[in-house]
Amino acid sequence: MAQGIFGGLKVIDCASFIAAPSSATALSDFGADVIKIEPPGAGDPVRNLPNLPGYPISPHNYAWMLEGRNKKSLALDLAKPEGQAVLRKLVTEADVFITNFPPPVRKKLGVTWKDLQPLNNRLIYASFTGYGETGAEADKPGFDSNAWWARSGLMDLVREHADTVPARSMPGMGDHPCAMSLFSGIVTALYQREKTGKGTQVNSNLMANGIWSNGIYAQAALCGATFQARPPRHQALNAVTNHYQCKDGRWIILSLLNEEKQFPVFCKVVGREELLTDPRFETKIARHRHSHELIAILDKIFATKPLSEWRTLLDSGEGLIFGVVGIAADIPDDPQMREVEAVVPFENDTMLTINTPIWIEGAAKVRPRMAPNVGEHSDEILSAAGYSDTDIARMRASGVVA
Repeated sequence: MAQGIFGGLKVIDCASFIAAPSSATALSDFGADVIKIEPPGAGDPVRNLPNLPGYPISPHNYAWMLEGRNKKSLALDLAKPEGQAVLRKLVTEADVFITNFPPPVRKKLGVTWKDLQPLNNRLIYASFTGYGETGAEADKPGFDSNAWWARSGLMDLVREHADTVPARSMPGMGDHPCAMSLFSGIVTALYQREKTGKGTQVNSNLMANGIWSNGIYAQAALCGATFQARPPRHQALNAVTNHYQCKDGRWIILSLLNEEKQFPVFCKVVGREELLTDPRFETKIARHRHSHELIAILDKIFATKPLSEWRTLLDSGEGLIFGVVGIAADIPDDPQMREVEAVVPFENDTMLTINTPIWIEGAAKVRPRMAPNVGEHSDEILSAAGYSDTDIARMRASGVVA
């Protein structure tokens, strides 16, 4: 499997921004041949993300490096009938077609499932929308910040406490998990095709993925549960599942769910074994009743050492579960992320990129290739599809291809 488990699989990425195109990226990591359809000129709008206010400043187009890797770019004007004809010709030999165009746009361009299925009985048509394929909001566009993060209740629930404003999401925060949902749907459909010989339509959407991500609280709401206001950090209901600031300003979070076993180990590691005989903290029930007091004590303890020292000390305690509240600047030098190949280098380059979070024993992924320029592979793709040099020159002259 030198070419990857999906070597030879032909995928058309006729989508924009992040969620749907990232599912194509996941397929490409396992060897699929992905053709990225982009409008001539600026190309996929995701290319412009780093230029927006507030984004990290870099000489590299980091958004496009991630979302466009491994793909071949065909700059095709789908507003023109000849551009639509080119796309339909490519579809006849494709295995997977991915789109997140709003339904009215699909109808206008002739790229709905009903339009394309008759061209290729084995086609897997992967549709991604903001709010689903049916209902009053089916045609409504959405981004992960509103359809996934805000609509699902997550934006409201993760605020620091009830009196603070709702928390903003990070760019692509919901899109990448959604991409893995669409990827899993595509792979399931390919498995079905192996059994039936026929393609099918796959769909997923931001809103459904949002409530799946917020599943426990969403299910509570479906059960008619009464929700409790989230208290401020210093008034958390359990001190040993709380987060604390270290001497250097960094934060650490404890996850000591097996308190009866872990709390004695924790007290020994932090050098405060006298807490074990303090009537306020002797039992789990007592600790929860006096959580505010224990938080105040732990605040003072963690403020005595930097994060690096606390990591070493807590790692020495058998069975203690904790986590570093990471910052983005940690990622390039995180040895564990490199060891498990969560980040990997581009082919023939020292620059790192983020791997898709799936590994299959015996099926190596391809080395990531740098994302293409707009229309970089237009001639190559059209030639492979049977168009002559004269045809390609004519389409370039008319602006159908760039």
